[in-house]
Amino acid sequence: MATLMIQGTTSDAGKSTVVAALCRALARRGISVAPFKPQNMALNSAVTEDGGEIGRSTALQAQACYLAPHSDMNPVLLKPETDRGAQVILRGKVHGHMDALDYHAFKRTAQESVMAAWQALESRFDVIIAEGAGSPAEINLREGDIANMGFAEAADCPVLLVGDIDRGGVFAQLVGTLALLSESEQARTKGFIINRFRGDIALLEPGLEWLEARTGKPVLGTLPYLQGLVLDSEDSIGVIQAEKQSKVLNIVVPALPRISNHTDFDPLRLHPQVALTFVGPEQPIPAADVIILPGSKSTASDLTWLRGQGWDKAIQRHLRYGGKVLGICGGFQMLGEWVDDPDGLEGQPGKVTGLGLLPLKTRMVAGKQLRNVSGVTFTEGATVTGYEIHNGVSEGAALNSPLFTVDGRPEGAISDDGQILGTYLHGLFDHPDGCQALLKQLGLVNGEQSDYQAHRERELDRLADMLEAHVDIEAVIALIEAGASPSQ
Repeated sequence: MATLMIQGTTSDAGKSTVVAALCRALARRGISVAPFKPQNMALNSAVTEDGGEIGRSTALQAQACYLAPHSDMNPVLLKPETDRGAQVILRGKVHGHMDALDYHAFKRTAQESVMAAWQALESRFDVIIAEGAGSPAEINLREGDIANMGFAEAADCPVLLVGDIDRGGVFAQLVGTLALLSESEQARTKGFIINRFRGDIALLEPGLEWLEARTGKPVLGTLPYLQGLVLDSEDSIGVIQAEKQSKVLNIVVPALPRISNHTDFDPLRLHPQVALTFVGPEQPIPAADVIILPGSKSTASDLTWLRGQGWDKAIQRHLRYGGKVLGICGGFQMLGEWVDDPDGLEGQPGKVTGLGLLPLKTRMVAGKQLRNVSGVTFTEGATVTGYEIHNGVSEGAALNSPLFTVDGRPEGAISDDGQILGTYLHGLFDHPDGCQALLKQLGLVNGEQSDYQAHRERELDRLADMLEAHVDIEAVIALIEAGASPSQ
């Protein structure tokens, strides 16, 4: 077994994209390969085949390898609940809630989980492509590091460093990052990949030659800026540009402070008949056909924020004018009469009054529900797939009118007039049949089918094609085969 680690000079330098591209390129060659991210901080997550929870971007990388995601692929997942605290997921399961200082002291224990998960993957695959988090040159976080060079040193694996030229200053990024590493870490860094280049490569070549001469490290490739690339985001919402038809279904989504799994909306943002807008704090709430309340890692506090922004009144006005409302997971809980978190599982203990749009009550209980599901829409019998990630247990008369039947049980709710819908399912727009049926319920007449899973596959192949064309893939494979000794 061999491991190669991809690290970046900054957050969003392109680590996740390079790992996904490399995983697909190797998998297409018949190589037994799996992704690995020792530590991730994100609110976009996925349910694994073994009933755990990992970061969404790592799940996408598993798909790039033609694999089902497994909790060993992302052994430490931090899900922020406040600016200073997060829920800690170890090997797919909730370990507890910690503030930043407590977690820093906990890293030695976390490292044990990281190395155990990596060794478990080591026994099942020939090649592991690991991904760092943030930058390896964060001086204040170097002690006890498990996300970047700390893992690379423990696993004794080579590292490639990715820099984002689209932000400018890529040579300063790469040289400066390398300079802040220890001697052994510098030796472990075997080369560079420059990401998101636009323009004539001939104009960049003098800089590449200087970089190689200055550092003694090769530039293994310069990846072009891929226009229109849309894949599951690790955390940031980002911008998706897609051509729209003249008549569309207008959907608005509040960008909650602790919004989770906003990748639910990527299929809609790409749909030619849907115009979806995220509305941030202090922004005016536009008129729309549909309001979707998204998932939340801190449902009660985000519900309070929602009221402070005037969304409660806007939703009432929206319904009076015949609009529709859909709540997903935490958003579903907000539609009810109250949300009670007596043990403070998602923040401060206490009960918060809901929007009162569905006869539903939710209590947060220990033991997160994690499952992948499939079923049909209750009205048309269209196939729907998705996954559940939530602590809350909901009860009430609203559940007597379900939205779906999944795994042989009723799920979700819809009001008698059809204006208010709610579900615990994330990923419910991914399947083309379910997406088309749900959009019809939300008001899209003669809606086209949109297959987001097929889109993912096309984008992963597009990434791999780009990597094969612009990176010395044979040199990368040789580096993997050569092993990790810094002396090599």
